[in-house]
Amino acid sequence: MTLDERQEALCSKSQWDFSDLNALFINCTLKKSPEMSHTDGLVRISKAIMEKNGVAVEEVRAVDHDIAYGVYPDMTEHGWDKDDWPAIYHKVKAAEILILCSPIWLGEKSSICTKIIERLYSSSGDLNAAGQYAYYGKVGGCLITGNEDGVKHCSMSMLYCIQHIGYVIPPQADAGWIGEAGPGPSYLDPGSGGPENEFTNRNTTFMTWNLLHLARMIKDAGGIPAHGNQRSAWDAGCRADFPNPEHR
Repeated sequence: MTLDERQEALCSKSQWDFSDLNALFINCTLKKSPEMSHTDGLVRISKAIMEKNGVAVEEVRAVDHDIAYGVYPDMTEHGWDKDDWPAIYHKVKAAEILILCSPIWLGEKSSICTKIIERLYSSSGDLNAAGQYAYYGKVGGCLITGNEDGVKHCSMSMLYCIQHIGYVIPPQADAGWIGEAGPGPSYLDPGSGGPENEFTNRNTTFMTWNLLHLARMIKDAGGIPAHGNQRSAWDAGCRADFPNPEHR
């Protein structure tokens, strides 16, 4: 993906080192590879900015994998013959930054995106080394494409879901593109104006840098402070506003 002059300038003038960060884009298009994904077209901008700043970036097209339905970490333990989610979850755990990416259908995020959120939720009870929920200290955002209304509606739903399970959401953590109301060209279609759209390019750039800055701040701080938010301490009977009980 070729960045424009302003995007290139922001990368070249950066004073921050992001080279120890990992980012994972989960593309929830309904199209299997190698079919062109309009959502992937928007992903490429954010991805290029991160890569120019030394971030290790990976994109997973969810529909290419056999991801079972359900809300358990490994659905092969619950009647499914195959489940690729545990391998994808390994990538989720390794990434400080998660970007969910979805097309719009009937004003909503894709069914694949809903499935991914359900599977993220299935592992939300895991704990990190500090006894907090496993997604604490990670940051999240979202990218949306479509040729019908719904960018803000989809973003609202997706960002709420991932913050609920522990992700930190930076300012302006969503970006998207839609064409004119009604049937029309999609993002990468000739003449759509999508890749050149000023509003979309600006918001995608801001979202990407905000994700990088917040991930940098949290990692440098050693994560979210572990006080008043430890599931392990709560289950042991500790309360943030009460003396710790004696344990035997």
